Amino acid sequence: MKFNLITIAVSLLAVTAATPMVAQTGSTIYKSKCQMCHMADGSGNKAMKVPSFSPSASVESLVAITKKGISPRMPSYAGKLTDAQIKDVATYIKTLK
Repeated sequence: MKFNLITIAVSLLAVTAATPMVAQTGSTIYKSKCQMCHMADGSGNKAMKVPSFSPSASVESLVAITKKGISPRMPSYAGKLTDAQIKDVATYIKTLK
């Protein structure tokens, strides 16, 4: 009985470790990494002198800015987020009003 419980526990651990993490959505990433400076609606944090997002900014330009960052305040997210995550965030930003 003890051996069976150990075998089951090890098997469950192996399955759990092999299961990929659920991908974060653009909105979830935005809320955890961007919202503090860019505000929930993308209007920008006036106290920090962060401007609002330009309505004319394309997803591609937002991706490029997010990857590169803007010195000295906005960090680069290249290597911190995947290309797909960055694109999800940029796409989400375009939904903000």
